[in-house]
Amino acid sequence: MTTPPTAPGLLPGRILNLHRGEVVAIAVVGLVLGVIALVWPGATLVTIAVVFGLYLLMSGLFRISVAIFSSTSGPFWRVLGAVLGVLLVGAGVYCLVNPGASLAVLAWVIGFGWIAEGVIDVMAGVQGLVSPTWLAIVSGVVSIVAGVVTFTLPALAIQSFLIFGAILLIVVSVTTLLTLPRKHSVAS
Repeated sequence: MTTPPTAPGLLPGRILNLHRGEVVAIAVVGLVLGVIALVWPGATLVTIAVVFGLYLLMSGLFRISVAIFSSTSGPFWRVLGAVLGVLLVGAGVYCLVNPGASLAVLAWVIGFGWIAEGVIDVMAGVQGLVSPTWLAIVSGVVSIVAGVVTFTLPALAIQSFLIFGAILLIVVSVTTLLTLPRKHSVAS
């Protein structure tokens, strides 16, 4: 009986040969999903919103059940968890009932995050906390502008994210398929 090779003995090519079918399947699925996202962006966005809504709903239900059945948390944390769970369930239901609006909220959250990150970068550059300072300031300004655009034009931002993401998914999938070693090209 031979023992399987240990992690240091596995070369990347050998790993790819061992899991060739899975790698090909993942790349093909990625390629198909990327093409679908480019061909039917509206349907893809609605699907994203529904999946996001389901995630929020499940996360909220989980938090509520933990708040109810947990015996290790104190009453304050259990109540806080239950309130957060109820809010998440509400947000999840809202996303499922009105997927278009949930995408706008998602864009606003991303935009707000970029604005906050940009302000932090600019302040770090101005105060000389990072080097080179000019790069931190430029990065912060770009982040603020991106955040303002995303915040004020959420539909355009989400569509742009979808198109960019679909193109990247196609490119990564195709390059994965093209760079996969031939079935017996790596010595065992």
